[in-house]
Amino acid sequence: MPNYFADNDDLRFLFDHLDLAALAEVQEDGFAATEDPGREYAPKDAADAIDNYRRILTIVGDVAGNHIAPRAEQVDRQGNTLNEDGTVTLGEGVRENLKALAQADLMGFTLPRKYGGLNCPNLIYTMAIEMVSRADASLMNIFGLQGIAETINAFADDATREEYLPRFADGELTGAMVLTEPDAGSDLQAVSLRAWQDDDGQWRLNGVKRFITNGCGEILLTLARSEPDVRDGRGLSLFLAERSPRIRVRHLEEKLGIHGSPTCELVYDDAPARLIGERQLGLIRYVMSLMNGARVGIAAQSLGIAEAAFRVARDYAHKRKQFGVPIERLPAVAEMVTSMRLAIEGTRALVYETSRVCDLENNNLRVLEFNPPADKAELKRRKNDSRMYKRLNGMLTPMSKYYASEMCVRVANDALQVLGGSGYMTDYPVERYLRDARITTIYEGTSQLQIVAAVRGVCSGAFERRIAEFEERECTDPELGELKRHLDQGKELVLKGVARVKEEGPAYMDLYGRLLVEAAASVLIGHLLLEQAGASERKRHVARRFITAGLPTVRRDIELVCSGDKSVVEQYEVLAGPPVPVP
Repeated sequence: MPNYFADNDDLRFLFDHLDLAALAEVQEDGFAATEDPGREYAPKDAADAIDNYRRILTIVGDVAGNHIAPRAEQVDRQGNTLNEDGTVTLGEGVRENLKALAQADLMGFTLPRKYGGLNCPNLIYTMAIEMVSRADASLMNIFGLQGIAETINAFADDATREEYLPRFADGELTGAMVLTEPDAGSDLQAVSLRAWQDDDGQWRLNGVKRFITNGCGEILLTLARSEPDVRDGRGLSLFLAERSPRIRVRHLEEKLGIHGSPTCELVYDDAPARLIGERQLGLIRYVMSLMNGARVGIAAQSLGIAEAAFRVARDYAHKRKQFGVPIERLPAVAEMVTSMRLAIEGTRALVYETSRVCDLENNNLRVLEFNPPADKAELKRRKNDSRMYKRLNGMLTPMSKYYASEMCVRVANDALQVLGGSGYMTDYPVERYLRDARITTIYEGTSQLQIVAAVRGVCSGAFERRIAEFEERECTDPELGELKRHLDQGKELVLKGVARVKEEGPAYMDLYGRLLVEAAASVLIGHLLLEQAGASERKRHVARRFITAGLPTVRRDIELVCSGDKSVVEQYEVLAGPPVPVP
């Protein structure tokens, strides 16, 4: 019986390698005894917390491997059904999967125990999302929306928390982030859905939203324009609306992939809603926080899809014989399969590091808000840490989402190539993996938008400061020391590129942002793998291959960044050609 935690050596290695004790210490408020509801289920110390995390992930691995994965093909073929009354009936497999997750108490992953949640760090949640996505990427789009409940917990009033969060934790409710509109996709400042108050002071929502993942969910966190005279993001507020006859699904999108995930067009007909937090902070504060968590979730989803695709390709390459030998003995195939595995492990290191830093930032903010240190020096240190984590996450979150999603598409595509004609057929799941992978570079912010955000982090000093922390750590191993010197060269190349784009200005930074972000990610991942190499003989081989193969690419890309070539912009009409009418 497959268990997607037990059978993933790299995931389990990182579970043991990362400093979960430090996260648990803050997550559990120093393991202090309190009379809060649910406290009787809390761990007594760090070792107990880590054991609890391991048990939870083992349960997730079992549900993913033995309940979700076997239904994935059925879910993909069946999809969901739009009813005449504007409601949606989820496919049978989707309903059964959600029931299995709820029965295992996995639908309140990061919520506090007083609401029935598991109170897990986001890093553990990220691991769970990867496993669920490996089983069925479309289900992650419901399971992975637990950030809806997190947002309610962080910003709503006590009455709203008490009313909704226990129902999220027991699986009674699912939610949706209702942001996108027909004319406001990436540019959320253009959102126009109207929020107004009736004579009784009741907020009401009127308008249309499009491309809403799980828009048929019970709780819709909706971004709407509460200040009609303010046309930018300052005019937007966040509202909680419950599914009702005044909110109907007008259309279910027909999509390339993730067929089990309903993508809805919603019509709000003066639907009642309640304000979350303060007016005018909907986009500026609440949605940005929600989307940052969602982007890490998509990075984890990308890991899961890539892991699933790689495993099929690895097994097929081992069993399929051509020219009298397994095709894995053919150098071209061996290189492809090896590159897939290294890409996944390198990306996993980056995504889990991002989740770890997110936990550090969130927990530090929680301490400052609810239990600030009395000692002035300690208070100052925590405030400085908050600024540092915020800047670092401002780079890592978009970098992870970009890097993981692009890797996912590449690995799924290569997996299909390893299977050849068989991969193109529905006899194997790799064609589904490729279809499911393609959306990861688009939703929750396209790759291009992630680059724009990440490159500013790289150029603002966040990259240099994080690499300096790695460089300060002593390395006495001669082989690893040599690899570290390679990474020193990589860092200097990235900083050379940073200096050039700063010299040329913002437009040039956007033009070469992709190359600069990829180069910075390569160096950062190299350091993460180098740290892992000290704890694993196999990781030495992984680090060596990743770093030595990656440095020439960094050198080539930075050379182009520093070239000053602006022909793509200056000669766009010549190079791209004129637009041609599409029939």
